[in-house]
Amino acid sequence: MAEGFLTTHVLDTGRGVPAAGVRIWLYRVTGNSHKKIAEVVTNADGRSDVPLLKGKEFRAGGYELVFHAGDYLRATGQVSGEVLFLDQVPIRFGISDETAHYHVPLLISGFGYSTYRGS
Repeated sequence: MAEGFLTTHVLDTGRGVPAAGVRIWLYRVTGNSHKKIAEVVTNADGRSDVPLLKGKEFRAGGYELVFHAGDYLRATGQVSGEVLFLDQVPIRFGISDETAHYHVPLLISGFGYSTYRGS
């Protein structure tokens, strides 16, 4: 049986480049309970160096990725100020197939973002 895994990447659509240095937290969500299970920082290609989940940790259920986009957008000079339109960007999703590759990318700019299930 194939082993599933979870990956992500961040693309800076405002500048047209991968978003390096974005801090990402992964939570397992059960009802109203959030348990942080992983923390990564994107590399020069806007990706984590290893999957966020794999092996016995990769199991069906609810999850949430929190992208610390505000820190990145400030550092790249795209936004300023104490209060930002986008700061932490949460994406809540579910995993149902424990043998599949789930890829959850974030496309970000100072005033908008999008996501999808990638490959």
